[in-house]
Amino acid sequence: MAARLVNNPSLGNYWKLVKSDRVVQNIGMTREHRKNFLLSSIKMAIATLSSRVLGFAREILMAKLFGASGLTDAYQIAFRIPNMLRDLFAEGSFSSAFVPIFTSAKKDGDEHARKLLWSMAIVLFAITSIFCLLIFIFAPQIIQILTNELFTSDVNRLEMSVLLTRMMSPFLAFVSVAALFMGVLNTYKMFFAPAMAPAVFNIIMIASMITLPKFLEARNLHPIVSLGVGVLVGGFLQMLIQVPMLLSKGLVKLDGIELFSSDVKEILKRMSIGTIGVAATQINLLVSTFLATGTVVGAVSWLQYAFRLFQFPVGILGVSIGNSNLVYFSELWRGGKEEEAKGALQTSYITSLFVLMPAMALMFALAQDCVAISFQRGAFGLDDTKMVTEALYAYLFGLPFYGLYKVFSPSFYTLDKPKIPVIISSIAVGINIIFCFSLVDTYGFKILAMGTSISMIFIILVQSILLFKLLDLKLQFFFPLRFFKIGLSSLLAFYATQYVRGYFPNNIFSTLDNLAAFVIAACAGAIAYIIALSVLGDYVLIQRFLNKIIRRN
Repeated sequence: MAARLVNNPSLGNYWKLVKSDRVVQNIGMTREHRKNFLLSSIKMAIATLSSRVLGFAREILMAKLFGASGLTDAYQIAFRIPNMLRDLFAEGSFSSAFVPIFTSAKKDGDEHARKLLWSMAIVLFAITSIFCLLIFIFAPQIIQILTNELFTSDVNRLEMSVLLTRMMSPFLAFVSVAALFMGVLNTYKMFFAPAMAPAVFNIIMIASMITLPKFLEARNLHPIVSLGVGVLVGGFLQMLIQVPMLLSKGLVKLDGIELFSSDVKEILKRMSIGTIGVAATQINLLVSTFLATGTVVGAVSWLQYAFRLFQFPVGILGVSIGNSNLVYFSELWRGGKEEEAKGALQTSYITSLFVLMPAMALMFALAQDCVAISFQRGAFGLDDTKMVTEALYAYLFGLPFYGLYKVFSPSFYTLDKPKIPVIISSIAVGINIIFCFSLVDTYGFKILAMGTSISMIFIILVQSILLFKLLDLKLQFFFPLRFFKIGLSSLLAFYATQYVRGYFPNNIFSTLDNLAAFVIAACAGAIAYIIALSVLGDYVLIQRFLNKIIRRN
């Protein structure tokens, strides 16, 4: 696109390029593939939005009932153990290793694909079940390793951590198989229904917090145990609800399973390589947890609440775009359509920036409102709001880079270069650990959030350089004119949001007043972003998104 603009610098010629849709064709992706990709991303985003809204409602209810205390820290640490292993087995390395090979297996027929599905499901369930058993047995020792002595000095807090860890350990096996099912359904271009499965988990969690506390108190158990019950039941149902979708594709048939087939071995090989990189990231999280428990009581919960807010746009938009990109990029690249695959990758890259840059701008301008409106009620007080806001600012620096990570990192697996993201992540973890250890005593828990952002920025910069070389890309791939338009428009959106918010008083005791100010200011920022893009002559992305939504309605 940039090359064409150099040759045709006039605004009129640029409008012709946009309207004729040759901007996208210039980077190799056909209009049909672009439409399919955008539609898939939107479908998944809508489903993921439903799930994330419910997940957010879960966090709001949790903050109201339990606030940020030593016991909420105990739950966060206990849930973090199977959750970290979930990232190893269910997401990231596994999805990136499995989807390209399963896509190739489908070319040999649905029967071959079905055998691979259930062979991998049995192997994955067996491996994760072993880890579940180990977590259950060694829960006290694991908690001691993960936390500072300041945390474990409280006996009640330690015992609650061990109890919740044991209760939630089977979650790892359930959610790993659920992720496998989702990956399979995505290859059949089923994005909406599988993405709704996590919504079931959140519904069960909310129901548990509403219905179980009194029941548990009557049996001398703390109400926070309801969270452990919700995780266990919700994880199982998240897996089970996808089985009818597999049945609709004729994939629920268990004969002819080959547990040691070449495809299974190749997936495990790639997964083991990728797991090292994900493990490095999890080590990073473990170190952050350990350091947080050594700062002040409630720090683990403050960081988690901030991370939930930060993850809201990434989870809805970044994950949806990343999952769609993985399927289309793998399909095009393995089909020999390399230029179209590059086009798919750039479409994912620009689309991620298009939605995440303004999201970062608006959240920066309204950070304290985001926290107060979301969590400040019941057991969650004003001091908690201030602490979470500080952590949120630090996380927001890395927001667009988290979205790009979901796009770039899986691409290396399709390119048969699984070691690259592993090495990059390992180096980034080392940088983050040194950064956090050096500064946590001076700046407190919030520096842990900043370290996470810095490490993610480093990862994306290095991955971009390597993709540039591996795919023989031009500089315009990463820096088309649209890149600068999105950046400038996002900056204007930030100032517009901040300016409008300044007209309203900050009433710390009225959620309704703050909500009204928040909505008006956020709408002003969003409108400013759209107008700025249009004035700069790049309304095409907005037009496509609106057209898709209007057509669906």
